[in-house]
Amino acid sequence: MKLGLSALAAMLAASIALTGHAQAETLKASHQFPGGKGDARDEMVQLFAKELAAADVGLDVQVYPGQSLYKAKEQWGALTKGQLDIASFPLDYASGRVPQFSATLMPGLVRNHDRAKRLNSSPFMTEIKKLIEDNGAVVIADAWLGGAFASKKTCITSPESIKGQVTRAAGPAFEQMLVGAGASISSMASSEVYTGMQTGVLDAANTSSGSFVSYRLYEQVTCLTEPGENSLWFMYEPMLISKETYDRLTPEQQAAVMAAGKKAEEYFDKEAAGLDDKMVATFKEAGVEVVSMSKDDYDAWLAIAKETAYKEFAEKVPGGQKLIDEALAVE
Repeated sequence: MKLGLSALAAMLAASIALTGHAQAETLKASHQFPGGKGDARDEMVQLFAKELAAADVGLDVQVYPGQSLYKAKEQWGALTKGQLDIASFPLDYASGRVPQFSATLMPGLVRNHDRAKRLNSSPFMTEIKKLIEDNGAVVIADAWLGGAFASKKTCITSPESIKGQVTRAAGPAFEQMLVGAGASISSMASSEVYTGMQTGVLDAANTSSGSFVSYRLYEQVTCLTEPGENSLWFMYEPMLISKETYDRLTPEQQAAVMAAGKKAEEYFDKEAAGLDDKMVATFKEAGVEVVSMSKDDYDAWLAIAKETAYKEFAEKVPGGQKLIDEALAVE
């Protein structure tokens, strides 16, 4: 006997009721960091995926670590075009398209983890997040990382110590400051630094504390300059969702995404400062010399940054001076 359309619909509704939801939609999440090896950034994304699945709103997340879906600097474009659902990467990677994003990796602008937390609720970050959304993405978790310098040749402390070294710098603002101090620049993603040093392309690099450990850079360098009390290097590395993806979710699903993002943010916030300590311990254990910048070293670098990166950013980026002023105003 053939069933009528109404009977088939009733059976389908009963089936969905029994299973709780129709088959969940799978969102794709991409990042550049090693997967399943204890990297806190990978674990942050994996925790988000777990929390979202547990919310039972018809959404799952498939995480693609280690640039297995998109190259590091391709993620912003894919995200804003709706080709990728979720990504975690240094926002400065997108500064070629949105130059204001360079403010999130500006030398000396953040200085420590406590100040980074205060920045999250400041007018500075309100401006940055509006730019993110205006360009096609939405922040679901804030994350700030401390970072360091390392070299195969000589320890990097004062600006004079970097003269003549071919250096990988994280972002254009750091490149401008380092060139001002006499370094040469070779641009690449943090995931490519190990090979750059191994092949002799690089003498030195700066990147996040997490990347220094995850990419085993202690195997290639002789000296590490730890963040310490005078850290030039802080980077904003949020978890983002494509606005196209977010806008088509139901209100219940959107709320679940943000709740899962909050859990991921809280986890990473607890881990961030520990990444610096883990880096120092790992490098010392590998026999790498570890040094710190003095307050005089920091001030000398900051003076160069203000005459190079800060000045160019203020002059060439719309709203650049306002962003610098807003960040510096945070106590």
